Amino acid sequence: MQFSRLLWLFPIAVTLHNSEEAIWMPGWVSRHATQLPMQPPGAAQIRFGLVVLTAVAWVVTYRTQSKGRGSVWAYLLFGGVVAMLANVFVPHLPASLVFRSYTPGVVTAVLINLPGMSLLAIRAIGDQWVHGWRAAAFAVAVPLATVAIIPALLVMGRVIF
Repeated sequence: MQFSRLLWLFPIAVTLHNSEEAIWMPGWVSRHATQLPMQPPGAAQIRFGLVVLTAVAWVVTYRTQSKGRGSVWAYLLFGGVVAMLANVFVPHLPASLVFRSYTPGVVTAVLINLPGMSLLAIRAIGDQWVHGWRAAAFAVAVPLATVAIIPALLVMGRVIF
């Protein structure tokens, strides 16, 4: 299957993964509040951030398909794919090991994101939708930007709700 069709796996995986987190994260955070390195956000804050990130995944995917290979949107999608792939290893698997229990998002991270995002990353490069230093730059910048944006989304969620 061509990357132009496979790319829709990205927002579908993000939606499934973020849905798992939206359902289970608020309770998990409450149970582990004293073990977390920061003040835990409330359920509305968590869900607000997840909805925004999910919506961004759909918009980026739509724009990628509209603008095509080599567009800034294709590179943003590639960076998002790498971010979701990295998210399997930071924090989901280590958190499950540290807490010795289920952590919200680990099931979809391992069963969907790991194989799906690996396939997408390989195909994005193989089908030449992205390449070279620019792909490497977006593979680093988008995950870092996503990590940096999450606290802002939580603050926005607190203000709105």
